[in-house]
Amino acid sequence: MKNYHFFAVMSRMKYINRWSLMKNTRNENLSEHSLDVAMITHALCIIHNRCFGGNCDAERAAVIALYHDCTEIITGDLPTPIKYSSKTLRRAYADIEQEAADQLLNVLPDYMREELQSIILPDETDPYVLRLIKAADKLSALIKCIEEIRMGNEEFRKAREESEKYLLALDMPEVKVFMRDFLPSYSLTLDEQNIAL
Repeated sequence: MKNYHFFAVMSRMKYINRWSLMKNTRNENLSEHSLDVAMITHALCIIHNRCFGGNCDAERAAVIALYHDCTEIITGDLPTPIKYSSKTLRRAYADIEQEAADQLLNVLPDYMREELQSIILPDETDPYVLRLIKAADKLSALIKCIEEIRMGNEEFRKAREESEKYLLALDMPEVKVFMRDFLPSYSLTLDEQNIAL
């Protein structure tokens, strides 16, 4: 009987550290980031559906978000300023990500490959879902910046400003609601959040 390595490889997301060019008070790994993006995506879909009359499949969007950076197990985390610094690098990195996705999908049994391919390489009929996932990804980055600054790490000040500017420029009402209703709590201590544990 053949063994398939896909989920063992996925479990290695915890070894891929993000923000490699920045001094961190606490390292964030790809596994943590993916969970954050999945939860935020789910929240954005609910806001979209309940507050703005949308019809997103929040659960499917969350699963796509969970896998949104899984190719970085193979490629590593290329810092955003480098990844997007030129059209040539963007195209090259897109090709590398495609190759990495193909490698990951090739370690799945046939009976799972088609479904996982639609998650790892989504071809959504509703492109707004992919916009929500991208927004959730940027919100996760903003939250990391807020947490680092709260710990006294000014290294993340500029990244925070750029992340906020990017998110506001999206002009997505779901993002504005999330930033208004949920983002302020990330600047508080657990005691200030006043949750009875």
